[in-house]
Amino acid sequence: MKVIEKITLIIYSNIILILSIILCLLIFGWLDMEFVGNIVNSILTQSTSSTIVLGISIIFILLSVKCIFFDSESKKEIEEAQGVLLENENGKLMISRETIQNLVNSVVVDFPSAEQISTKIELDKENNVKVFVNLTVSSEAVIKDLSANIQAKIKEKIKNATDLEVKEVNIKIKNVAPKNDVENN
Repeated sequence: MKVIEKITLIIYSNIILILSIILCLLIFGWLDMEFVGNIVNSILTQSTSSTIVLGISIIFILLSVKCIFFDSESKKEIEEAQGVLLENENGKLMISRETIQNLVNSVVVDFPSAEQISTKIELDKENNVKVFVNLTVSSEAVIKDLSANIQAKIKEKIKNATDLEVKEVNIKIKNVAPKNDVENN
């Protein structure tokens, strides 16, 4: 959220809070209606204060219209959130997060020691990729070697397929699968 939107939201919230408190006080009879009416009347009838109130009202109307009809995120920021937009002289190419996740999953599936896989992809403004892989490994797996091999293969596969730089490949071993009883017999 931009700074002006934050400030506007804070001011708007405070105004709504004050109006809500005044209405509650009026409803419970703890504040006199004539007293509030006289204050509002004096503010609106004096030229200086009425001009200030009018200016503030116009500003809030314009900001409200902007916030309602115009999204603060640009189209490009939305596209970046969905994936990576690459451009060349022939046109544009959008590589979605799901595509990168599928590439990662296809690499990990090739390792027989890796079992249940879940993947998360983070992209930064420079189109650098961070990969987060959660997996369960078989009990025969040498976790250190397996993770090093998976990391290298993921970096290589993403670089070859998309020409994107992989900053990090973070692997979290969630569990070690017990040996299957059928294999023991």
